[in-house]
Amino acid sequence: MSAGMIDRSMVERIVRQVVFSQADANQSMAPAINADELVVSISARHCHLTDEHVEMLFGPGATLTPQKSLYQDGFFAAEETVMLVGPRRRMLPNVRVLGPTRPDSQVELAFTDAISLGIDAPVRISGDVAGTPGCVLVGPRGVVELDQGVIRAARHVHMNFEHLRQYNVENGEAMKLRIESPGCSMVLEDVIVRAGENIKLEVHLDTDEGNACFLDAATKVELLKQQPCGCQD
Repeated sequence: MSAGMIDRSMVERIVRQVVFSQADANQSMAPAINADELVVSISARHCHLTDEHVEMLFGPGATLTPQKSLYQDGFFAAEETVMLVGPRRRMLPNVRVLGPTRPDSQVELAFTDAISLGIDAPVRISGDVAGTPGCVLVGPRGVVELDQGVIRAARHVHMNFEHLRQYNVENGEAMKLRIESPGCSMVLEDVIVRAGENIKLEVHLDTDEGNACFLDAATKVELLKQQPCGCQD
């Protein structure tokens, strides 16, 4: 996103007006559904920042302040929030920052969030931001203009290597998630496996997906191997 797409004086005015001490109505990770070991979590809109961008947005020497631990060990929702500004001056306030910091800043939105901002955000695996749209991040102490980094996070499942053997899948493979809920039971395909050491079994959906399957009222969730033909085991 080029600097010419947004008026600098307007951004500076937003910085002065936004009060980031207000409580954030959007939690970065909604309560999860747990079926035995499998956890399914709804991930609301959020952003990841580099150390440099944390200081630019929140002041020299600033670091992220953990507010709430996430399900995966070592990850947290920070007290810090930012405003997202898209094309044509469309804005989303109080977007939660997640920690720890990363090598590249990234914004993760649901489809309806992207529509609201006027951004054509592609579906990508987290971290794959090359060639994606950008936006403006507004903090209490400064502004960051991202040339790229806005995505709709592909639905995915975190696994450790024992889980890979249990489900007979490989890192990067696609699976299915079957959700039973009142009037909204469905199967979500293309749940991408993301494997690593010391990882808890957890599926991440965005808010649109979680609402569509009425995840809050789900009575059963089941992770299934996805066959190349689209058939179920």
